[in-house]
Amino acid sequence: MSNNETEVLIVGAGQAGVAMSEHLTARGVPHLVLERKRIAEQWRSGRWDSLVANGPAWHDRFPGMEIANVDADAFAPKDNMADYFTAYAEKFGAPIRCGVEVTSVRKNVGKPGFQVKTSEGTVNARYVVAATGPFQRPLIPAVVPDNEGLVQIHSSSYRNPQQLPEGGVMVVGAGSSGVQIAAELRRSGRQVTLSVGPHDRPPRQYRGKDFCWWLGVLDKWSASAPPKGAEHVTIAVSGAEGGHTVDFRALAASGIKLVGRTDSYENGTMGFAPDLARNIANGDANYLSVLDEADAYITRNGLEFPEEPEARVLGDDPFDVTNPIFELDLAAAGVTSIVWATGFAVDYSWLPDDAVDDNGRPKHQRGVSPESGIYFLGLPWQTHRGSSFIWGVWHDAKYLAEQIMIQRSYLDHMADAPLVPGLTASELSIRSFEEISAVPQVV
Repeated sequence: MSNNETEVLIVGAGQAGVAMSEHLTARGVPHLVLERKRIAEQWRSGRWDSLVANGPAWHDRFPGMEIANVDADAFAPKDNMADYFTAYAEKFGAPIRCGVEVTSVRKNVGKPGFQVKTSEGTVNARYVVAATGPFQRPLIPAVVPDNEGLVQIHSSSYRNPQQLPEGGVMVVGAGSSGVQIAAELRRSGRQVTLSVGPHDRPPRQYRGKDFCWWLGVLDKWSASAPPKGAEHVTIAVSGAEGGHTVDFRALAASGIKLVGRTDSYENGTMGFAPDLARNIANGDANYLSVLDEADAYITRNGLEFPEEPEARVLGDDPFDVTNPIFELDLAAAGVTSIVWATGFAVDYSWLPDDAVDDNGRPKHQRGVSPESGIYFLGLPWQTHRGSSFIWGVWHDAKYLAEQIMIQRSYLDHMADAPLVPGLTASELSIRSFEEISAVPQVV
C-alpha cells in the first residue's frame, strides 16, 4: 500500500469505523478503513479479562445483526463483542486493512483532499473520518510520584487480581470500571479502598425493565447535551455477574473501604476531599429520580408493570460515610498498588491543526469539523447522550455518511477539478473502488 487513492479514508476499525463503513458501502461510496491493530481491538485487549458490555445484548448492538450465542437480556463478554464487530464487517465486505497505523493527515496544497501518511505508505483521500473513539490516552493524575514504591496502573491496563502484587489495592474512580474492578479485587480476597467522586447511579433494572429501556422511553437518550455542571460526571452501572445496580452500601458491607475524591499525596499519605457523603447522596438522588420518572410513565400510560417498593429502600449510610477519613497512610494500611479508573484523553495530534482546539480536542458540530473534509465519529455526546453507546454510534455514522453524500453532490458540478492529477472525481471513484475491492480483509 505504498501509494493509494480513495474517496473516504476511515481511521479506526472499532465499532465506529465498522458502522461508518457500512453506511458508506450502502451508498456506494468508495472508501478504505485503516486499523493499526485488529478489528475491535479495544474490546479484545484494552480492558480487564472479565469485562462484559454494560448494556443488554438487545440494546448494545447494531440494528442489522444480533450478537451470537448471547441471550438478548444478557450482557455480552468482551470477546463476544469483538467477534461480533468482526463478523459484522465481514457481512458486508468492509474494506479494512489491519496492522496499518495512520501517522499524519495533512491538507493537500493546490488541490482538494488530504495526504495521509501511514506505516505502509501514503494515501490520498478526499475525506477523512477519525473513528478512533474517546479512549485513546489513559489519564493518570499527577498525584503519586512514580518513585514511591507503589505499583500504579490505569484501569485500561488492569486484567485480573493476579496481575497485582500481594497487598491492598486502592481504586481511584467510581464509575462503571472502578466499581467493577474494586468488587472483583475484593472477591479475590484483597483489601480494597475505593475513592468515590461525583457520579450518576441509575438502577440496572426497575419494574422488569433494564435502565437502557427506561432511558429510551423517557426520552433521555436524545438529550443533546449533559446537564450544566455534569459534563464529566461518570455513570456507575454494571453488567457484571448478570447485571446489577451499583450499590455503594453493599460495596462497603462487602469490606471495601469508601473514601472521598482523591486530591493529594504527601509523604506516603493520600488525601481525600470531604465529599464522600455528598457524592453518595447525589448518586442516590439520581437513582430515585429515575424511579420517580419510571413510575410516572407507567401511571400515565396505564401499564401493568410489577410493583417494586423495595427498590426505594436504600438502607443506612455505611460507617465510612458517617465517619469519613480524609487521610490514609498507604503503607500502614497495607496498600501496595493503585488502579486509576480516571478516564481517558483524546489524541488527535495526527490531524490538521485546524481540526482541533488549543487543548487538542476535536472541533466539530455533530461530528462535522470546520476543517472541510474532516469528520469525527465515536465521541461522547457527539450528537446526543446515546452517542457513547453502540447503537448510538451507528446512527451518528449514518448522519456523517449523509453529510458526505451532500458534499459529493456539490462536487458533481465540478468534475473538471481532479482530486488526483490526471483523474476526475468519477474516475477516481472507479479506480478506488476497483483497487480497494481487491484488497483482502485482514482480521
